[in-house]
Amino acid sequence: MDENRTTAVVQRYLNDLAGLRGDSPAEPVVRDLMASAVNRLQLLCTTLLFRSYPRLTRPPLNLQTDELLSSVVERLLKALREVHPTTVRQFFALASQHMRWELNDLARRLDERAPAVELRDSLVPAPAESSGAPVSPNTRRMLDAIEGLPDEEREVFGLVRIQGMTQSDAAAVLGVAPKTVQRRLNRGLLMLAERLPDLQPMQAPGGGG
Repeated sequence: MDENRTTAVVQRYLNDLAGLRGDSPAEPVVRDLMASAVNRLQLLCTTLLFRSYPRLTRPPLNLQTDELLSSVVERLLKALREVHPTTVRQFFALASQHMRWELNDLARRLDERAPAVELRDSLVPAPAESSGAPVSPNTRRMLDAIEGLPDEEREVFGLVRIQGMTQSDAAAVLGVAPKTVQRRLNRGLLMLAERLPDLQPMQAPGGGG
């Protein structure tokens, strides 16, 4: 299924879900929704796992994409009983959020070190510390600042800078133009630079205003 068709089909099921009334069962619609989105969800899982949490793919956990996808689908099936996103963008943002939660939970259980240490390394020069060091105050500040970004900027930042997607791939997931992704990424980086002037996150590749 090509990207445009996937977006259209996912949106159709989201519309069906939003249109349910009274005692109409949501489960069949939710399962059809998940089936239509599974290829894109698998891509997101693969990108996030291997680019941002590679240590979870190594012993002793040896986490693979299919295992992560299975856990994320289970999380989404539960979440969609209560939350009904109305757009494709909102749906994949919800999925990305649950992917991060699942991976962060696994990382904490593994050795209680900071989740997403790779995020810190991708934004600022790595300090001289061992890989098993606890989360630093600067890392915590950065994570908090990212969570405090507006929804659109945080979403794009998560896809491109945390999950390692290209701007074109992120645009396909969000259903927007690549230039829109670039603008949102640049805005997010400017906001982070203002909030964390002493850390100076790197500028977006090919960035412009």
